[in-house]
Amino acid sequence: MSALEVTDIIGIISFALSGFLIAVHHKLDILGIIITSFLTALGGGIVRDILANKSPFIFTHYLPVILVISTVLIAILFKLHKITDLEGKTTFVVTDTIGLVSFSISGAIVALEVGFNFVGILLLAMITAIGGGTLRDVMVNRVPTFLSSDFYASTAIVIACIITALDYIDQINFLSLLTSFVFGFFLRLTAHYRKWKLPKLS
Repeated sequence: MSALEVTDIIGIISFALSGFLIAVHHKLDILGIIITSFLTALGGGIVRDILANKSPFIFTHYLPVILVISTVLIAILFKLHKITDLEGKTTFVVTDTIGLVSFSISGAIVALEVGFNFVGILLLAMITAIGGGTLRDVMVNRVPTFLSSDFYASTAIVIACIITALDYIDQINFLSLLTSFVFGFFLRLTAHYRKWKLPKLS
């Protein structure tokens, strides 16, 4: 299994759970929950593959559908829909962060595979990372996370820069990608809990 497939699987599961939690929190019916989970988990990857002129993963494999459905069923089984005060809960923050970081890495890898330049790598990593979450937020009529959290899209950009640097020195391997994932994960969590903000023009 390639690094791209691993990051895609991790991202799909994490964002499917994130979409499930948001949908339940906003009291959507079962169809709304399923649609929101699918859009959150697969939206960014579909846009990524289209921009990279590739057949979207969901259109060529059944694995993404199986992962989303299984995640929703397991979430229901463990009664995660009973969680209250969602925005402040570690479960939501962690799953959303894992999805963000995983898809940032997969977006950067795809961009490198198809020969995008540095700008293309940054944009594809960011679009892959925030695409599904943005569709999720629009579905439930809330401000997209990347617009209300300064270090959301910024985390994707930082990770894309790291992956680009690793490619430049020919050091993209399991260990370096795992290190990048852990760094991105803790960067996002630290920024979230310490409420880091980007500088603003006054």
